[in-house]
Amino acid sequence: MSAFIIPIFILFLFIYAFCKKTDTFFAFTKGGKDAVGLILEIIPFIVAILVAVELFKASGLLVVLCNMMSPVFSFLGIPPELVHFVFLKPFSGAGSLALYDTIVLEYGTASYITRVASAIAGSSETVFYISAIYFSKTKIKNLGLAIPIALFCTFASAILAAWVCRIM
Repeated sequence: MSAFIIPIFILFLFIYAFCKKTDTFFAFTKGGKDAVGLILEIIPFIVAILVAVELFKASGLLVVLCNMMSPVFSFLGIPPELVHFVFLKPFSGAGSLALYDTIVLEYGTASYITRVASAIAGSSETVFYISAIYFSKTKIKNLGLAIPIALFCTFASAILAAWVCRIM
C-alpha cells in the first residue's frame, strides 16, 4: 500500500488543480523557474559551509578535538568509538554517513556501538548546513543563540541515544 501513496497524492493534486481550473503545466514551470533563482541565491552559503567543513577536517582540528573530548564522552556514556561521529554529524551529512557506514562494517549491525550510532544519526541533523540554507533565505542575519542551542541539542540527543541503547 505504501508504494501507492505518492502516485495517489500526485493524482489527487492533478484532480484538485483541474477542479480549481489551474494550469498545472504553467504552475510547474513557474515553480521550476523560481527554484533556479533560489539555487543561485543559496549557492554561496552552501560553498562556504562545505569549504569550512573540509578545512575543519583537513586541518586536523577534528582529530585533536576528538582526542581531547573522548574522556568526557566516555564519562557521559557515549562510546569513545563514536566521538568522531558525534563531532562530524553537525558539520557534514555525507561525511557522517560515510563514517556511519564504516562503523557498521567494523562493529556489525547488532553491536551496541552501531545501535548508538544509528540512534545518533536518526536524532540529529547537519546543523551548520541547515542553518546556512535556512538563514540565507530569511531576513534574520544575526543568528544569536540559534547555532549554539542546536549544537547543544545535538549533543544532548547523542547522550540520550547512548543511555537509551544501553538499557534496551
